Amino acid sequence: MRTRVKICGITNIEDALAAVDEGADALGFVFYKPSPRYIDIQKAKDIIDKIPPFISKVALFVNPDNDFVVNVIQQLSIDLLQFHGDESEAFCQSFSQPYMKAIRVQEETDMDLMAKQYHSSSGLLLDAFDSSQYGGTGHSFDWALMPKNFPLPIILAGGLKVANIAKAIKTTQPYAVDVSSGVEKSKGLKDHLLIQQFMHEVKCAND
Repeated sequence: MRTRVKICGITNIEDALAAVDEGADALGFVFYKPSPRYIDIQKAKDIIDKIPPFISKVALFVNPDNDFVVNVIQQLSIDLLQFHGDESEAFCQSFSQPYMKAIRVQEETDMDLMAKQYHSSSGLLLDAFDSSQYGGTGHSFDWALMPKNFPLPIILAGGLKVANIAKAIKTTQPYAVDVSSGVEKSKGLKDHLLIQQFMHEVKCAND
């Protein structure tokens, strides 16, 4: 099966179109102000309105207010919500939109429990744990902690880059991978050559 790719932390149209041109399946927009990849609703709208069809637009939140999520959904053409904080399953599914839940993986993380707890999700995004930030850490977690025969699609994130993405895919065989800092020249700005090389490595790993 072909590994899908989401490129997250999009902040400008040039990076968005470069990701699309190289074959990305989804683009992520970070609606979390402490993030260096934060984007406001109007700027995201300017980008999303120019994205061609058949590319999924993902809105990322971290412990948001209900009204803020509703505002994003009403103003933007969003295909998938991504909750990266400590949101409950009831909160995640309360917007009548497909969503995926990010899990910051530690040795003691009970993945079977997470699958049951967020059974209504479209998939679980597995990321590295960092006590000081939610995602975008540039660090990997121990891929040996990845569950086998999991009931939900797994999106692998955390420290993925050109040098390790092929190994990551062959080792874990995820449904999709999610990259942000691994294809950046600086926080919030993508390196288009790194995007091209990353996508090439993904394709090679799938051959």
